[in-house]
Amino acid sequence: MFDTYRVAVVTGATGGIGKATVLELRRRGLTVYAVGRSEAPLQELAATDGVIPIQVDVRDTDTIARALAGIEVDVLVNNAGILSTRALFHEIDPAEIDAMIDVNLKAPMHLTRALLPGMVERKRGHLLYVGSSGGQAPYPNMGAYGPSKAGLSLFCDNLRCDLLGSSVRVTEVVPGRVQTDLYRTAMAGNQARALLYDGYRPIQPENIASIVVNAIELPVFVDVARIEVFPTDQATGGGTMVKFQD
Repeated sequence: MFDTYRVAVVTGATGGIGKATVLELRRRGLTVYAVGRSEAPLQELAATDGVIPIQVDVRDTDTIARALAGIEVDVLVNNAGILSTRALFHEIDPAEIDAMIDVNLKAPMHLTRALLPGMVERKRGHLLYVGSSGGQAPYPNMGAYGPSKAGLSLFCDNLRCDLLGSSVRVTEVVPGRVQTDLYRTAMAGNQARALLYDGYRPIQPENIASIVVNAIELPVFVDVARIEVFPTDQATGGGTMVKFQD
């Protein structure tokens, strides 16, 4: 497939899964447009030949589209996402609800809308979305994040229906616990490492990047619709109960 695909766009490219994916796609020979907000990490990526930085907030679809005007984008990896303060839903800041919906759901939808017509016209392309196990099952203190990722998952399913016969593929990668900075600002006192990673064996960003690339390089008539990826030491499901207190 990399004989067919030439150009990729990766959002949230300045760290974690996004950075690992940029570098893995570049190793496979694609020209990669790396979209992110932070200048220093983008310039570090730009030192790699064939990586072109686009410094912009992922919500600014118009600016991204202008930067890619005239570029035949073959692969779009919608990776950018945020998890705001973990809190009970009735205690969350309403602004954080808007931010998670805007970044996790609306931004990938708008960027897809901007780039998809060219893919359909060329009958060539692959759309990939980094979802979350939080969009497939409920977790405490994630009443806004979970729905934003659940909406992204259903969007992928709808896209596949709309794109039948176009040769454009749609893949959702659904990770469990990955060791990234996603929780860094979501947990009080920067406790993410101690609470989530120390003593555990979490997935590494490079593991997800390998899965993304493996899905892309399959023949065009093979679409890996959804991949759920968990650490061996993590399982979802189950439930809890509390005793009634008057």
